[in-house]
Amino acid sequence: MQILAITTARIACIDGDLSTAEGLLTRDINIDANNHTSYVYRSFVMARKQDWGYALQDAINSVSIKPSLTGYISKGIALCGKGHIRDARTAFDVASMYTNQDPQSIHFLLLIKAIALFGADQHDEANLLLKELAASCLNADIRACRVVQAYLRVQLGIKALDDARHDEAVDHFTAALNTSDPSSKLDIHEMYEDLVVLFGWDLKSLWLAAHQKRCQAFLSARKVNEALESFKYMLDNIDETTKASCLDWSTGKSSRAIDLDYTSDVIFANRSKAKLGKLLWKDTLLDAQKVTELNASSHVGYQLAHAALCGAQRYDEAIDAFTIMLSKLDDAPETQIRDLRQQYVSPSEVGDTIQRAIWNELEYEYAPLRLLNTSAGLLCDRTAQIKAFKTSPDGDLLPLRPAITQVERDGGAVARHPGQSCVRVEWIWGIAKLQSFCKIVRDTGYRWAWMDTCCIDKKSNTELQESVNSMFVWYRHSALTIVYLYNVLPSSLSGALAKSVWNKRGWTFQEFVAPKTLIFYQKDWSLYLGDRSPNHKLSPTIMKELKDVTGIDAQAVIAFHPGMSDARQRLQWASSRTTTLQEDIAYSLFGIFGVHLPVIYGERKQNALGRLLQEIVARSGNITVLDWIGQPQLFLLQKNPMALDSASKLYDRLDNTSAARFANCRLHLPCITFRITNISLSYGPSRETHFTYEVKADGLHDLLITTKEPIVQFSRTRLTRQTFVLVRPWDRSLLELPEFADFPDVAESEGDYWTPPSSPSDDSPSRSLLKQKVIDLELRALRLLVRFGQPFSAFLLERQRGGEYKRVASDHDIIAQVVKDITSVPDLMDLRTIEIL
Repeated sequence: MQILAITTARIACIDGDLSTAEGLLTRDINIDANNHTSYVYRSFVMARKQDWGYALQDAINSVSIKPSLTGYISKGIALCGKGHIRDARTAFDVASMYTNQDPQSIHFLLLIKAIALFGADQHDEANLLLKELAASCLNADIRACRVVQAYLRVQLGIKALDDARHDEAVDHFTAALNTSDPSSKLDIHEMYEDLVVLFGWDLKSLWLAAHQKRCQAFLSARKVNEALESFKYMLDNIDETTKASCLDWSTGKSSRAIDLDYTSDVIFANRSKAKLGKLLWKDTLLDAQKVTELNASSHVGYQLAHAALCGAQRYDEAIDAFTIMLSKLDDAPETQIRDLRQQYVSPSEVGDTIQRAIWNELEYEYAPLRLLNTSAGLLCDRTAQIKAFKTSPDGDLLPLRPAITQVERDGGAVARHPGQSCVRVEWIWGIAKLQSFCKIVRDTGYRWAWMDTCCIDKKSNTELQESVNSMFVWYRHSALTIVYLYNVLPSSLSGALAKSVWNKRGWTFQEFVAPKTLIFYQKDWSLYLGDRSPNHKLSPTIMKELKDVTGIDAQAVIAFHPGMSDARQRLQWASSRTTTLQEDIAYSLFGIFGVHLPVIYGERKQNALGRLLQEIVARSGNITVLDWIGQPQLFLLQKNPMALDSASKLYDRLDNTSAARFANCRLHLPCITFRITNISLSYGPSRETHFTYEVKADGLHDLLITTKEPIVQFSRTRLTRQTFVLVRPWDRSLLELPEFADFPDVAESEGDYWTPPSSPSDDSPSRSLLKQKVIDLELRALRLLVRFGQPFSAFLLERQRGGEYKRVASDHDIIAQVVKDITSVPDLMDLRTIEIL
């Protein structure tokens, strides 16, 4: 017999969701007001809610529409609830008329009647009815009677326990346990689900509740020994899973009765696993410790402790527990347990693996040495960063790529997680600006910051060296670079960025070209021009503004790579920038050219810049970087008839000249010199800020040279005229020498296949090849002579007391040209190697 059909309402009743069940049944009644079963089912629900008036009304509505067994059952239950016992008996008697004399239906009806009478405090009548049913029923029905008897006994025991009638409570709980046999404990919740629907009984925990309540009753009666015996009897009659929940109850309700002699490590291990699944780290750990107390040789307790400590982020203790677990596995007598050891690696191996993962995943080679946690306000070195990574629940606390922020005079920088983030801040003036910056960083999705004011230990020469030489790399691998423009006011129009001092500082050159993503913020930390694009390097308006002020177009910025290519152009871009410390004008360019040089604060600017230029020349062989003022010139090769003999002599002479080199901090520069005969001051339009001189030199057209500093022509210590020369640096590439790779078989032809020279009349292939080589050499010599007749970029040098020379800086390129016919150029050449400071 099924009281309530399998519907969503029935499931809600079983789950105890009576409001949902009531709503569903009310909807059914509204749809069909003549559906008597919907009224019956809602009557049962209202009875569960002890709303007896509505329950009775629904029952009456049901039987008025159509009399039925369930209709009169619902009426009988509702009348019992209202205390109308005589009318309830009548309703149950009428219900029997609709059983069709089916034994199971009659039996179930009488069980419901007994339960309803019991609920109305008619205990004797209910018990008598149950006894008569048990005496006259089949075996299957006897089990149902015993289940009901046991449940009612438990209810009587609970009432007696609440009324402090402890001995009576013990008797009721004992009677409940004695009414059952082991088979009756199996699946009774499913077997008698209708009892759950009608009365909300919890049959799953019936027998466990009986055991626990009897232990509690013994304890309340101060019968400790009996309580212990009862507790032991309970553990002997329940499964391992139930024992774990039983321990939960015992520690909370009757800890005095718990003796570890009556329990096993398996029970605590099961309960520890259950609590681990609920993320109850502390409780899991306590039970794991019980496991190790009860079975010190087992690895299980330490395994559970390790998991609990990891969950609680107590990683050092977790490693200790893990180490002990491994030792227990190694010492286990069972081969099967020892084999489990192969599934694990030792802590040292784990540490190495974690370290490799951190370095590989977080790209530490591209990250600053120290980072500022913008959320916690903590400065973290590499050790602290790795610890933060290990203690992170998701392993995502550290940046994967730095995101850097640069400011004009005061500001900050950031770092992210998942991407990596770090932020650069210079000259932080006040905590308010730093706090504002950190807020922007966090709102943008970044966590970490880098700033040179606090993230570099400037007392450590090693750290300072690495920081200066690595800054370009940090910017290059940043996820984001934020530039804070403190002197650009809110709501500024286009052009304010160009006027910012950020464009004049030496260090900001690499901060502009190195990062892939760049965003500009105004003084109030609002976006420049309100541009919300993720990368201002892709903004045509902003990049046009920056090109106008820096001379660097957007394509050059986006495609920029560190190295020696276009070295002269890069030096020109940097030439108008300034730094607070004069040496920094060179140090700020280390990353631009991809060089790694010592940082020696206190050396002169000339020394620092000289070391940089020396490195560039040594690596690239390009001496044009020594003249990085003005725009480079491109000269076209034009063919003119030449005196072949003169050209060949010049070519041979230059071919024997060595390349430029550095020695003892001096540049040994092969060059063609032109003696200066006169230098006189000329008054040009920019005479207030610059000095313009008319210069005459042997063999050259007169030319004008503009400088920021005056040219001193007489020594202050001796009344002698200073010696000046104009030089053209010699570039061996002008010789157009063929690469060795153009003649792959030279060694063979001159060795194994050598033959005597042929006579002049011999027209063999070798003779033709030799003739062609001579013609090629003559053509190269003629082209060289043509180039010397064209305008060239010259250096103005001043002779020093030691015979070496020092370059006189000019405001523009010095473009010179020979005055005579180019056939006489060799006669004008004074080819020598000059030492330049």
